[in-house]
Order: sequence, then C-alpha cells, then structure tokens
Amino acid sequence: MAVHTLKNNFTFSRCFVFQDNNILVTEKGELPDSDALRRIVSSDITSDAFSEDELSYAAAMIKSNAAIPEGFIAIPLRQFFWQNTIHEAEQLSARAHSILRLRETYRFCPSCAAPLTDDEHFTAKVCTKCGSLLFPRIEPAVIVLVRNENKILLVKSKSSSGNFFSCVAGFVELGESIEEAAVREVNEETGIKIKNLKYKKSRPWPFPDQLMFAFTAEYESGEIIMQEEEIEDAGWFPLDSLPETPRPGSVAYELIHGITEE
Repeated sequence: MAVHTLKNNFTFSRCFVFQDNNILVTEKGELPDSDALRRIVSSDITSDAFSEDELSYAAAMIKSNAAIPEGFIAIPLRQFFWQNTIHEAEQLSARAHSILRLRETYRFCPSCAAPLTDDEHFTAKVCTKCGSLLFPRIEPAVIVLVRNENKILLVKSKSSSGNFFSCVAGFVELGESIEEAAVREVNEETGIKIKNLKYKKSRPWPFPDQLMFAFTAEYESGEIIMQEEEIEDAGWFPLDSLPETPRPGSVAYELIHGITEE
C-alpha cells in the first residue's frame, strides 16, 4: 500500500497523533478526529504526517519538545494497547507508529546517499537516484508459555521497565525457524527443555518493531538455571497464585490468562 504525505483537506475514519513513544488521546480516551488532526498538522508542532488512503487512516508525529495540544493528553503507546478494546485501532496504531519511525530514520539511501521519497506502490521508501527500496523494519520474536501440570514458567527480565513476571521471549536468529527459536529461547533463559510446542497466534508489537509469534509448550526436563545476563528471576507459579503479570493488550497477558481461565 502506498503512503502519502498528508494534504490539507482530508477526512479519515481513524486518526493517530504520536509524540515519541506516546499517543495522544482525549481525557475520555478517544482518538483525535479529522478536524483535530487538521489543526495539529497545520501548526508548527508537527514533524511528520502521512496517510494510507486504502486503510482510511492518517497519522502525525509532533515534535519531542512540543506542548501537547489543548484537549489531549499523551499516554504511553503500551497503555493505549491495554486500555483499548478495538483490535483494529490497536493494529493501525502499531502500523502508523512503525511507518513514522521508518520515515524519520531513513531519509537517505544507504547505498548511494541520495534522498529517499515515498514509493508510489509499496509501504516503503525509494531512492530518488538508484531506485533502491527500503521497507519498514520488522523484527520476528517468539514468546512461549510453558506448563508443568498446574504450574506455569514465568520469568522477570532485567530489561523490563516493570516489576512483573512474563513468559519467556526472544528474537529469532538468522537461519532459524520460529519453532526452533522458541525451543532455544526457553532453554537459554531457563535451562528447561520443552515438548509439545503449539503455535497460538501472532501480534504486532511496536516496541520498537517486533512481530510476536506466541506458543504454548509442556515441560519435558531440566531444572531452572537462569541466564544471568538477561533474567533477574524465574520460577514455576501455580495458576491460582500468580505474581504480577503483563497488563491486557499484550500477547503475554493472553497466553497467561488464557490458560488460567481454562
């Protein structure tokens, strides 16, 4: 799908405004409408704006040091994910934020240094000189919920900003399938071997550019040996006595609480 620089006269069913990793909503938690987005784009606080007409949405990024427009508050995009109940809005916000990051990061061709512009046919940047295409960055990652009878394996990551336990997760490496990555990540981070690996779903996760592949698995063997560089704590937790876990809106929450609700 083609990305278009936003024109003055537009009307879209969904509009998104970001500031860094925050998204702007009203005090009632509603997204801006087209009128509000037009006012924001026409001001000097906007660093970029675009639309994808085929998906009937538009998005803008306001400058990091800009004051939040009257009538709006800025909340973390993660918070929008767990507060929002409309899956389409969640997906489009993730897509819009990733495209804005692409447009901010890639302005010149890495091959010949000529300026880049929006491609007319794809969601990509194209070099004005050599024609090279640069597509949005997507980082495949796996997340695995391991079950051992009535207990599940949860870990606390050293890189996490919150004080919660979650499922084992990690990035897919070169030359590796997502299934192989799932088995490897569990063993690397916890020393546990798994069996009966089952794919559940995928989810875009723009923090910054992940596509998460979610699995469940059963314990096969081993004792917990934490990967000290990445894991702060790990353990087997009874389903009726779980520690603090990720909030709704994340695939980790769905994995954990999908099992607890069986």
